[in-house]
Amino acid sequence: MELNYIHPSFELNGVSYSVEELVAVAHDWSTGKEEYLVDLGTLVLQWFNTNDYVSLTTSGTTGPPKIIQLKKEAMLYSAKATGAFFDVQTGSNALLCMSTKFVGGKLMFIRALILGWKLDVMAPTARPLADNSKVYDFVAMVPMQVENSLVELVNVKKLIIGGAKVNKSLVEKLQLLDTLVYETYGMTETITHIAAKLVGTDVFSVLPHANVSQDDRGCLVISAPTVNPDLVVTNDLVEVISDKEFKWLGRVDNVVNSGGVKLFPEQIEEKLSKRIPYRFFVSSKEDEYLGNKLVLVIENTPYQLPEDLFEDLGKYEKPKEVQFVQKFVETETGKIIRRKNIQ
Repeated sequence: MELNYIHPSFELNGVSYSVEELVAVAHDWSTGKEEYLVDLGTLVLQWFNTNDYVSLTTSGTTGPPKIIQLKKEAMLYSAKATGAFFDVQTGSNALLCMSTKFVGGKLMFIRALILGWKLDVMAPTARPLADNSKVYDFVAMVPMQVENSLVELVNVKKLIIGGAKVNKSLVEKLQLLDTLVYETYGMTETITHIAAKLVGTDVFSVLPHANVSQDDRGCLVISAPTVNPDLVVTNDLVEVISDKEFKWLGRVDNVVNSGGVKLFPEQIEEKLSKRIPYRFFVSSKEDEYLGNKLVLVIENTPYQLPEDLFEDLGKYEKPKEVQFVQKFVETETGKIIRRKNIQ
């Protein structure tokens, strides 16, 4: 295994390092005051210690954040699969602007380290490419960063987006760019993404190290033995086209049974996305008559909704209640925690 290895072409912010030099610098970072460098320094020190794992705190989207251990060998396999799938060659210029506290940022660094990229690291701000005219071959961002970087993306050749679903409005803006932009699918249990699709398309293609199937609920099951010895059974409703292709339909735990009719919030949100200029989501709350009723929750001060807001929705898809929330409760990675935002 290449665990005490730095690719000879690897550079970090324009500097080449030996293992000893990188560990010494990481020690300084880990005891400093810059949070993003503390996290990066901690990752480097963990990567080059004698353990066969790296510790990670989960994002807390579906439950309380918890500390888990990722096998270093699995992280290597994941990194190599990404390099091959997106065809990011040795010597490529890459940018790490996501927190290395979480799996997406950790893997971006490990990919560069072992595949020999020239990596720039900067604080994970809302607009990481501001005042930066350098051309990058490969960049990873969360949707909020992408939304704030549309002008600067002219200097990015390939962009992967993870951490949260890309809304329809952002997809339309991205399709006007020359940048190749991919939406990724993955989770901590699969050591970041196992599939990706070009924004504006419906079908996810699965990376070389994984295969997919469906369980009896219609939810995605992932087999990726090089990164996880167990089958990963998700709560994502999908249409499986082959063991290497699938369409994402929504979360089974978000499905609303309202008066005996099954409703898919993500599909309703897609239809509403052109008509609501703020962040929002569709969920449900208990109702005496229907069992559960649809609720639309908008992140803004209350305002007069347009009369045609629901005209694209089917008879049963129209929310029975609209709530306004000044600021959504969300995880550290920017995912909205739906249940905590319903009044």
